[in-house]
Amino acid sequence: MSLTKKIDFALILKVTNANPNGDPLNGNRPRADFQGFGEMTDVCLKRKIRDRLQDSGESIFVQSDEKKTDGMTSLANRAKDKEVGLGADAFNAKKANKDQTTKQACEKWLDVRSFGQVFAFGKSDEGAGVSIAVRGPVTIQSAFSVEPVNITSTQITKSVSGEDPKEGKNKSSDTMGMKHRVDSGIYVAFGAMSPQLAERTGFSDTDADKIKTVLTKLFEGDASSARPEGSMQVLKLIWWEHNCKAGQYSSAKVHGSLKVNADGSYELNNFDGLVPAEIDGF
Repeated sequence: MSLTKKIDFALILKVTNANPNGDPLNGNRPRADFQGFGEMTDVCLKRKIRDRLQDSGESIFVQSDEKKTDGMTSLANRAKDKEVGLGADAFNAKKANKDQTTKQACEKWLDVRSFGQVFAFGKSDEGAGVSIAVRGPVTIQSAFSVEPVNITSTQITKSVSGEDPKEGKNKSSDTMGMKHRVDSGIYVAFGAMSPQLAERTGFSDTDADKIKTVLTKLFEGDASSARPEGSMQVLKLIWWEHNCKAGQYSSAKVHGSLKVNADGSYELNNFDGLVPAEIDGF
C-alpha cells in the first residue's frame, strides 16, 4: 500500500567550523547567496539521505563513487545490468514497456521510488532514444542559514609533491592551497511527501519511516577534512503527519509555522488537528 497521508517535515541543522556544501565553481567556498546567507543544496541533502539509507542496507540506485557496492561504473550500466539492475531489454526501444520498467525500478531502488529518476540513454546505447522519467513523491528544499554566515578562508600548504619533478627543474615540494569554513551557522531545510505521487511509485508508509529515521542522523559517517566529526549536527526534525492524503493545510502554510532563531531554538505555531512530532537529532 502506498503512502496513506501527506507528510511535511523540517530539519534544523547546526554547522560549526565546517564547509557544509562547497561550490566547485567558486574555489569550493561554502555556498552562500548574495546577501550572505549560507546554503546547502537539495542535491547535497539528498546525497546524504541516500548514503544513510545505503548504510542501513537499502538498495540505492544513485550511489556515490566512494560507496559503490556493485562495481558498476555508471548509472546506465547499473540500470541495464542483469544482476544488479533491470537488464538491457528494459531499455531497448523495441522491447521496453515503460510502465513496467518504471514499476520494476521503483520496486528495486528506494531512492527511485522516493525522489524519482530520469533514465535516459543516448544513441550509442542499446535502446537508442529511450527516456523514462519517474516523478518521486519526496521533495526537499535547499537548506538556508537563518542569519548571514561568516566564512573563514585559510591558506594551507602541501609539503609533499604529488608529481614527479620535471627534468632540469628544481621544483619546490610545497604547494599552496586554500581551505574554507563556516564559523558557525544554523540552517533550516523543509520537505514534503505527496501521497498522490506515491501511488505511482509505490512509496509507502514504511518507506517514509525509513527516511524519517535517517534524517535524524544525516551526518553520521559523513565526516571529512571539510566536515570533521562533530562539526555538523541535526538539532531537530519537525515531522507533520496530516490526517488525509490531500493534507489539512498547504505545505507553504505548514512550513511557515516554524520560526527558527540564530541559537537553534525555535517557535511553532501549531494548527488545529495537526501537531508535529519534535525529534532530537542523533
